[in-house]
Amino acid sequence: MTRTLVDNIGLLVTNDPSIDGTPLGLLPDAAFVVEGDLVTWVGPSQIAPRSEIANRVNAQGRCVIPGFVDSHAHLVFAGDRAAEFRARMQREGYDAGGINYTVELTRKASNGQLLQSARRLVAEANAAGTTTIECKSGYGLTVDDEARSLVVAKQVTDETTFLGAHVVPKEFRDSPDDYVDLVCGPMLNAALAHSKWIDVFCDKGAFTADQARQILKAGIAKGLLPRLHANQLEPGEGVQIGVELDAASVDHVSHISDADISALAKSNTVATLLPAAEFSTRSQYPDARRLFEAGVTVALASDCNPGSSYTTNMPFVIAIAVRDLRFSPEQALWSATKGGAMALRRTDVGHLSVGASADFSILSTPSYIHLAYRPGVPLIDEVWSHGNRIK
Repeated sequence: MTRTLVDNIGLLVTNDPSIDGTPLGLLPDAAFVVEGDLVTWVGPSQIAPRSEIANRVNAQGRCVIPGFVDSHAHLVFAGDRAAEFRARMQREGYDAGGINYTVELTRKASNGQLLQSARRLVAEANAAGTTTIECKSGYGLTVDDEARSLVVAKQVTDETTFLGAHVVPKEFRDSPDDYVDLVCGPMLNAALAHSKWIDVFCDKGAFTADQARQILKAGIAKGLLPRLHANQLEPGEGVQIGVELDAASVDHVSHISDADISALAKSNTVATLLPAAEFSTRSQYPDARRLFEAGVTVALASDCNPGSSYTTNMPFVIAIAVRDLRFSPEQALWSATKGGAMALRRTDVGHLSVGASADFSILSTPSYIHLAYRPGVPLIDEVWSHGNRIK
């Protein structure tokens, strides 16, 4: 098995608190060894093992961080909604926008076109330091289109999510309960072979609390793991449902009560914040300090989608989180790596301790703080996934 030594690291972020007593587990003048696709040794550079090393990567004093774990993304779709974005920014009316517009284009696209687009977005994410990414369906909203969307998603990630309950499609506008029955029955059965997770958009204009609970329970009964969109557009019951059903994460949570925060703090459910959505819709940012002060586990993710957050760039998300959601740079980096891993209930990614997957980025800077300090600047010099350099 090939052994690679990464040494001369100015500052290594391990996310292992046993290193220095902090969540980031910071180690200056560091090194680590990769064997195959795993980290097998971490420590000071001057005492790094050098026998039987096939490859040496000299970090030249730069900062090394774990690969970003983007735990919320919608990558399988056709077309874009640039005109809708322009209208929204100009505060103009726009009638042709919305999720159903993307559904219409996605249904017309071939599997090859959808896969090409999804691979392009994953490549963008990789180049910006993301090494693990979740991918939802939700722009097909028929049995066949949801199934083929998940077939495409499965070709770009193992973290696939059935989101047939994204919105009620136009053809079921007058009979939403019939659509819920379709999601819980034939659509769920068609999605099972290609999905790990089940998700519901529980919010204004999407699905009610009762519908969300019904859909999630149907998925759980079939062996899928729950997560959900909750409290993005208005206060609601989504967070409480997520905690009740032991969802891995509740995502957005832009409108959250003290009772919601208390419930999350006592649960295994992660609160995933998606600040690029607020950025792209000019919505009010949530104050993450309330979550951190209560001891809630927090993740950051891109919410890449063509309507409200068309970005795959996690450094951009970190910069917004620090500037507008009141994260510290340390909290933002942890939430974009270890927090994302916890939102996917993964223990092998999001950190760089012994036994972790060798997923990491070498920055062009001496400190991770520059990710927020220098927004918009490409600071990711090298990206490694499973022990192989991909950038």
